[in-house]
Amino acid sequence: MSSPENEPSFRESTEIMFNRAVRLMDLSPGLVEKIRICNATYKVSFGVRLRGDIHTFTGYRSVHSEHMEPVKGGIRFALSVNQDEVEALAALMTYKCALVETPFGGSKGGLCIDPREWEEHELEQITRRFAYELIKRDLINPAQNVPAPDMGTGEREMAWIADQYKRMNTTDINSSACVTGKPLNAGGIAGRVEATGRGVQYAMQEFFRHPEDMKMANLTGKLKNKKIIVQGLGNVGYHAAKFLSEEDGAQIIAVLEFDGAVTNPDGINIEDLKSHILKTGGVKGFDGGIYHADSEPIMEMECDILIPAAMEGAVNLKNADRIKTKLIIEAANGPVTSGADEVLRNKGVVIIPDMYANAGGVTVSYFEWVKNLSHIRFGRMQRRQEETRHQLLIEELESIEGNHLSDSFKKKYLHGAGELELVRSGLEDTMRASYQAISTMLHSRDDVTDLRTAAFLVSIERVAKSYRTKGL
Repeated sequence: MSSPENEPSFRESTEIMFNRAVRLMDLSPGLVEKIRICNATYKVSFGVRLRGDIHTFTGYRSVHSEHMEPVKGGIRFALSVNQDEVEALAALMTYKCALVETPFGGSKGGLCIDPREWEEHELEQITRRFAYELIKRDLINPAQNVPAPDMGTGEREMAWIADQYKRMNTTDINSSACVTGKPLNAGGIAGRVEATGRGVQYAMQEFFRHPEDMKMANLTGKLKNKKIIVQGLGNVGYHAAKFLSEEDGAQIIAVLEFDGAVTNPDGINIEDLKSHILKTGGVKGFDGGIYHADSEPIMEMECDILIPAAMEGAVNLKNADRIKTKLIIEAANGPVTSGADEVLRNKGVVIIPDMYANAGGVTVSYFEWVKNLSHIRFGRMQRRQEETRHQLLIEELESIEGNHLSDSFKKKYLHGAGELELVRSGLEDTMRASYQAISTMLHSRDDVTDLRTAAFLVSIERVAKSYRTKGL
């Protein structure tokens, strides 16, 4: 999706939004600059012998803020990767981690590559060599810098990186904590794959618990039957759409992908569409809706909620004035440019910002990191004891003459919380508490009129407090 020539870059948009917030704060210019700037960015070019020749690849790892350590942020594989992008994403990670109160600074990494061009064994060689370059400089380390999956990467790549770290640090007992987003059998945690999309769902649910915020968006009622457009059905978009439609009763009326879009006013079956994409490589030919080769006009259809869940800059000055939604929830990083943000706010569109909306991933990554450091699965110590206590209560109640509890109630009540239930509970608590902090900030100040500025204020103040504690 192209954008106008006068559109600020992703990094410039991030700084414009940051500056809009800090103007409302009583911080010294020096502290503002310290929070704003990126501490360091490492660029590496390395060669890998593949297909009978040496191929050179360029990668980055940016550290935005070390007000807390380790720093945290994903590694993406995409041809669009460049220094400005990773530095902007690292800054967003700083603010995101502070907002949801995970004890990390912000970092981000990327490799300029199209992973679809390489066979799995070739991609493993490339990933391991990139990891080697970062590990030997402590840019991957359980105590200093902990990557995670991002666009173009997933559990497989994280497992390769973790194994590479272990090969280079054979006596590090905490080596599994060097990355998060790993497969379960490699030290991962239940619920991590779905985490960002699940976080979007919890964010939406919490928004609909705040009547004053719903009023700002001219929305009423519950999520049920709300008409939603999803841009991008990757990991985040798929899980968000699946949970919102299957569990909350929302209607996904349009899905946009790289090869076009599918619409259905009665709602798209997300599982069927995802299966079709995995089978054919795109949305074309899906029989559960109408196919549109040109997806751009579809994002401008009238709807209640728009979920941009793909690349940054999807909503920009070129199309912002034609967007017909009441609420945007930014499931991707930076999907609304600063220029479009202003246009939409002037139109009365409410935007739930990315630094909050897609924080589910880093939240569950935090849980995985803690699991790796503690060397024990969540729920292992207490689950059966909890079930035994509940069983005693059931037996006591049923011993009372004439009292019988239904089998379905007993089954649910006697089920002790395992790792997945605990992860989801912790994620929901985090998303609810973080939104409440944002909403409180929004409604406690006359000079704050939107959720993004409120989120920045909460986050920046927390980062500032950390620096003050360090004596800065």
